Amino acid sequence: MDKNLFKYIWRHSRHEQLIILLLVVVAQVFYFVSLNIPKVIVNDGIEGKAFKTAAEVSFLRMTLPVPSFLSDTGSITLFDGLSLSQWPYLVAMSCLFLVMVTVNGMFKKSINTQKGRMGERMLRRLRYELYDRILLFPNAHFRKVKAAELSGMIKDEVEPLGGFIGDAYVQPAFLGGQAITALLFIVLQSMWLGMIVIAVLAVQAFVIPRLRRRVIALGRERQLTARQLAGRIAETVDGVHEIHSNATSNYERADIANRLGTIFGIRFELFQRKFTAKFLNNLLAQMTPFLIYLIGGYLVLFSDMQVGSVVGVLLAYKDLPGPVKELIDWDQQRQDVQQKYEQVAEQFEPDGMLARELQVAPEGPVSPLSGDIVLTGVTVSDDGGSKPIDGVSLVTPISRRLALVGPQGGGKEALTQVIARLVWPSTGTVRIGDADLSTLPEAVTGARISYVGQDVYLFPVSVRDNILYGLKRRPVKPAAYDEAKRRARERFSVEARRSGNPDLDPADDWIDYEAAGATGPGDIDRRIVEALRVVELEEDIYQFGLRGTVDAVAHPRVAESILMARDELHARLADPALAALVEPFDRARYNRNMSVAENLLFGTPIDRTFDPDNIAANPHMREALSRVGLETDLLQMGVAIAETMVELFADLPAGHPFFEQFSFIAAEDLPEFRTLLSRLAGRSLADLDPASRARLAALPFRYIEARHRLGLIDAAMEERLLAARRAFAENLPPEAATAIEFYDRNRYNTAATLQDNILFGRIVYGQAQGSERVGALISEVLAGLDLRGAVVEIGLDHNVGVAGKRLSAVQRQKVGLARGLVKRPDLLVLNEPTAVLDSAAQQRLLDKILEVCKGRGVVWALSRASLADRFDQVIVLQGGKVMASGAPGDMTGDKNFADLLAAG
Repeated sequence: MDKNLFKYIWRHSRHEQLIILLLVVVAQVFYFVSLNIPKVIVNDGIEGKAFKTAAEVSFLRMTLPVPSFLSDTGSITLFDGLSLSQWPYLVAMSCLFLVMVTVNGMFKKSINTQKGRMGERMLRRLRYELYDRILLFPNAHFRKVKAAELSGMIKDEVEPLGGFIGDAYVQPAFLGGQAITALLFIVLQSMWLGMIVIAVLAVQAFVIPRLRRRVIALGRERQLTARQLAGRIAETVDGVHEIHSNATSNYERADIANRLGTIFGIRFELFQRKFTAKFLNNLLAQMTPFLIYLIGGYLVLFSDMQVGSVVGVLLAYKDLPGPVKELIDWDQQRQDVQQKYEQVAEQFEPDGMLARELQVAPEGPVSPLSGDIVLTGVTVSDDGGSKPIDGVSLVTPISRRLALVGPQGGGKEALTQVIARLVWPSTGTVRIGDADLSTLPEAVTGARISYVGQDVYLFPVSVRDNILYGLKRRPVKPAAYDEAKRRARERFSVEARRSGNPDLDPADDWIDYEAAGATGPGDIDRRIVEALRVVELEEDIYQFGLRGTVDAVAHPRVAESILMARDELHARLADPALAALVEPFDRARYNRNMSVAENLLFGTPIDRTFDPDNIAANPHMREALSRVGLETDLLQMGVAIAETMVELFADLPAGHPFFEQFSFIAAEDLPEFRTLLSRLAGRSLADLDPASRARLAALPFRYIEARHRLGLIDAAMEERLLAARRAFAENLPPEAATAIEFYDRNRYNTAATLQDNILFGRIVYGQAQGSERVGALISEVLAGLDLRGAVVEIGLDHNVGVAGKRLSAVQRQKVGLARGLVKRPDLLVLNEPTAVLDSAAQQRLLDKILEVCKGRGVVWALSRASLADRFDQVIVLQGGKVMASGAPGDMTGDKNFADLLAAG
């Protein structure tokens, strides 16, 4: 990147800058004319001096002899055949002044619009270049920087640069042109007044920038401390479990409070100095009109200066402080953004950046890798001087199954990263066949080598998208657009190229189906499922599918199939041995295994309108309850629930599992309800404040009679609740009707999960292994209808959350393994990817992965040396060096390998 911001701006926006600068030059002509018109209006239009003498006249210019310009002492000839008397002349000049103001405003609008667009283009370019450089950082550098700081610099710290980029050349030219034009006009009216204005401006230009130097320094300190604060907050979020488990929350509060105090001190000093400079600047700006009034008035009274000239000077000066002040501000901003640019550029130029050519998108499929993996004198040194790999040399065919064993930190982990080209050797070379690994494009290594480490990162998208992520190396098919969207995309592409961004469309189909052994979108899921079976994740994805939802309009066949599964399941549940497992939905019956809220709605909420937290306050629900006289009864039920919960859970510690299983009230809310009940003692419910009544009224809506068994809902209460259900469904307002989808035996419920649609009821509480038995029954039904595959495909749409946090650690690792397997690499490099699994699961997955990779290379850093007997070759590493190497059967006599086997 250019070290100087102005060079960077000029290099990428020279053409646009020249066009805008030309507009600025032309605008100054009209600006000068507009400055002279008020003088003409005062001297000729108002005082009528041009109408009293035939010697000279002022019109849009300085005083000039025009012997033929005056036709007589009562009128002025503007053009041939057009003569005006004094009043029409005043009107004409006033209208001309308005025209000039409008023209100047249009110039400003055009200049500001074009420089704003140019600034946004350059900001877009700069942000893209910084992000592009992140992709070129060496992996080791990411251990030195914080993600929050990098994202903050791209998002926030370069934002002021975007505003300045458009002003870098145009603003000083425009403002300087305005200031010089105004000064020239003032000097032409009076040399004395011009000297006064120049003197005051010189003082401003000398004093104010020096006062602002400390402001700039403080701004830089504020930026650095704010960046550090963002990084510290990110550390808190990442390490929140450690904070809670070690009870260090107050220490963290102290640290953040101290940092905020430092920032406060910097910002307060900055404000003090900034407003001091502003006060002095305003004082000097107002000193000039004082001197113009004083000296200009003296020259009018005791010399030959005209009143119109003084008025013109005042009007010209009125436009002068603004440009001068903005020029001073521009100079301060110039210094500030140059420092910010240098700081940002420094952070984005680490040593050892990858060559850009390595990441060029391929034109087509890449050739497979073949030959031997050859490491010659490979050493990896870290910043501390230690050597995770020290002089390693080895030769092995790429198709061989190679096990790396050794103690933690002995070098096996680093060696897998070297072979996968995630870590670059400090010395030595790595070759695959005839190619130097360091020169192979990422398109080749990404397609032909898969790496799975100990801590897989997942993007916050679906399981499917995470698994297919390894196949998105280049667009293979352009996106289909209608005519309007195609034209919009073309305009977007043109602007992208002008902003230095690549003309790549994320809406294109980027998936390399051929690499996965698929023919297209129609059978790619089959390849994914094959990989899921290898890593034993298919059952988990199936469960995600059962808890997922399907849009019946977009997938009508799936919805019809689920209705068939519903009918089949309920046909089986007619068996007396199974009938007690599920209580089906029935509009005419109260379901004791559903909550009060679910019974009243008899449907699935689509949004938060009828969530349990909101339903008690919903006007239509309250009206329905009032119509059947249930409002007071439910409030009394809330009191009974609160009393029971306070009594049962008062002595249990926070976090006790009973709170989650049985309590309606969180542990931290128990004291509030205890206080509320004490206030209610001996008083009527009507005496409670509305907020307390609302808290109590919300409790019964979560109550499930079959689960909580407090005996609050008898047969009579069931009938009243059913009456409220009917009242709620009647005359449902349109806005409420769209917030719920009612249960219907013959319709698919789009808002409900697949499992709920199939079940169309609730599993009965208290049945031994009821959930497991019903789950097995659903699986049998789906398998019998050949629907399991459809459910798994729906499960693939499950969003894994930020960094995969909605999955367990084991599930994340398995998704990573599936991602590595689905692209069928020539070389699969694994760095203890199954360490989080138990021994039996590790052994099963290892056998399955080796079987599916038969004929292709596998390099596996094992966490247990006892698993090495399944490989063709074993390498023992310790202290970064190769201690032994050979076939598993030949390693039995090696002491290092024997020690590893003995250690388990």
